[in-house]
Amino acid sequence: MRSRDSAGRSTKKRLAVYAAAFSAALSGPLSSAVAAESPKIVTLGASLQLTGADANLARYFRDGYQIAVDRINQQGGVRIGEGTYRFALKILDNQSNINLGMQQYAELIARDKVDFVLGPYSSSHTLNESSVAEKYRVPMVQGGGSAKQIFARGYRYVFGTAPPAEHYFSSTVEMMTKLDPRIHTLALLTADDAFDVAVRAGTKALAQEVGLEIVVDQVYPEATPNFTSLLALVKSKSPDAILLGGHEAESLNFMREAKSLDVNARDLTSLTVGVPSHDFRAALGKDAEGVFGMTPWVISPVMRDRWFGDGQQFAQLFQQRFHYEPDYHVASAVADVETFAYALEAAATLDRETVRDAIAKSDFESIYATIRYQADGQIDIPQIVIQVENGQVVPIYTDHFLNKPNYPVPAWGKRK
Repeated sequence: MRSRDSAGRSTKKRLAVYAAAFSAALSGPLSSAVAAESPKIVTLGASLQLTGADANLARYFRDGYQIAVDRINQQGGVRIGEGTYRFALKILDNQSNINLGMQQYAELIARDKVDFVLGPYSSSHTLNESSVAEKYRVPMVQGGGSAKQIFARGYRYVFGTAPPAEHYFSSTVEMMTKLDPRIHTLALLTADDAFDVAVRAGTKALAQEVGLEIVVDQVYPEATPNFTSLLALVKSKSPDAILLGGHEAESLNFMREAKSLDVNARDLTSLTVGVPSHDFRAALGKDAEGVFGMTPWVISPVMRDRWFGDGQQFAQLFQQRFHYEPDYHVASAVADVETFAYALEAAATLDRETVRDAIAKSDFESIYATIRYQADGQIDIPQIVIQVENGQVVPIYTDHFLNKPNYPVPAWGKRK
């Protein structure tokens, strides 16, 4: 009879043989099959203002990126060379802090090894944080930054789907020359951030071209705007129109203080940011009635793409999932992700330089716009003048009138 020790040694020996055989099997055809079935991943990274002062609009980009990634993956991913890949999304919260955003983009690229990057919200963040992508030669596609400074540096790896900030009021200024009564004088109030510096420069040039007199031209600090003193100056000049350059928070504060101080333009008030947003209109309620704004995108069945169908279908899908109405920020975020999908298919490789060159040659239809990047990396699409009527956004003017505006807009005390 074998001793208990010898039996134990025999059992251990058999187990070792089985383990070795199992390991060999895994390294053979079975492991190859498992590897073949494992999805190939392209990771897109972004640093966004998920908390802090810019969080409300930055979430539009977060949700736009996410629905685009999920939709492309659901429909089979993208074909890159001989393989099929799916997108993964890695988003960090920069807490609305530019320095933290720059640090996070460096971490996403150097530590987390993301393949490509999407942008943050706002021109100020993009101006600084895109420099990290350029340093590492990693293509960035973004719709949050439209200031000229972003694209005037000769960068090769930064692309933008937002129209140039200096053109934001172009359709509005053109419309002013065709309204009855015609606009002759205006007050121009802009913040001191990168976006509004570009808006101010472009609007002053546009006004001069068509003979509009700027009777108030004031720059206010974005962080601590004092609209009380600015509105007192505006009231003393009685302009035909007031044009405000600012982000959503400034637009809301301006409108509230204008009503409180009973400051009115003779004919119209127009804002660069806020009007297309459901949150803006909900926050102001009836006080938003009649205000003009602009957007490069409205919900419409006209624009179509291969993943979402048309713009109305996209908007329904988005609202069902996120429970708010998408605006142009969301649509541009979708186009940012789709830019990578098309470029990767055209490049047939993950090589960043080859993908960068494919992005530069982009020419495709999205639910947002026709995407073609200019030599400086930015697209240039027209703004649609819009107006709030009965709580809804109504398209008014592009290069011709689309709908009749509520004009002149009644003074605060005469509105229904």
